[in-house]
Order: sequence, then C-alpha cells, then structure tokens
Amino acid sequence: MGKEIERKFLVHTDKWQALTKPEGHHYRQGYLLTDPYKTIRVRVTPTTAFLTIKGLSVGATRTEYEYEIPADEATELLDQFSLSELEKTRCHISMGQHTWEVDVFAGDNAGLIVAEIELTGEEETFPIPEWIADEVTGEDRYYNSNLTIHPFKNWDI
Repeated sequence: MGKEIERKFLVHTDKWQALTKPEGHHYRQGYLLTDPYKTIRVRVTPTTAFLTIKGLSVGATRTEYEYEIPADEATELLDQFSLSELEKTRCHISMGQHTWEVDVFAGDNAGLIVAEIELTGEEETFPIPEWIADEVTGEDRYYNSNLTIHPFKNWDI
C-alpha cells in the first residue's frame, strides 16, 4: 500500500521573499474527485504529469498512489473532467536529508505560501528553517483540494 507521511507549515512571507532560493516551477492541478475520505488529482508540471489518488489523513499519514501519465492526456483530463483547480509555483529546498516543497499559490489563493516536508515516520525529527511559521498539518482548509473549493481570498483571517 502506498503511504505518504507529510507535515505542512505556513511560511513567513517576508523571510521567504528575502531568501535566496532556486527557481520555482509552475503547477496546474485539478481534482476529479474531492470528498473527505479520498481525492483524485491530476497535476501538470513543466516536465511531467501525474494522476494521484489520496485517502483519508490520519495525523500526518494517508494512503497515496501516484502514477506518471502523458502530459497531453493530463491536460485533457483537466480540461474535460476537473471539478476544481488551482495554480501554484513550487520551489524545492534541500536541507540535509530532507527536501522542503514550498508552494506559492496564485489566483484565488494568492497570498498563501505553504511548505511541506515528507517524512519516513510521524515522529521523525527535522530542522525547521527560520522562514517556517505555524504548523497546519491536519487543518483541512490547507489541503489543496479544499483550497480549490474554499480559496484563501474568501477566508476570514
């Protein structure tokens, strides 16, 4: 069974903007199915495309199956079957044995920056960079699938 163990954090905007970092890559992703127990996502990046099936999150863990698919087919799936979509720029930052994936959201989610780190176990420790803010692991509103339905621009903060 495929499994993802991931923790999610908000990012200090000012510290992120001041950081020297690698170039980010544009992602388009849409959802063919979103419900509290499972999602089916299609993602197109500059070099690849994926079909991803995710299960219910329990803590920082959930089932995940991800398959690379042809980019033209992924675009067709998004254009013809996507219920909701979002766009973001993702930047990968390596720190020791881990890689932080930092998403700078666009469109209706502009202004939101979220960092994720994948782990081998929920209790695994890792260094937290100074540009990381509050942890939001398990907070449903930060799931990408929920951001497509209830975008950041509509939140009362």
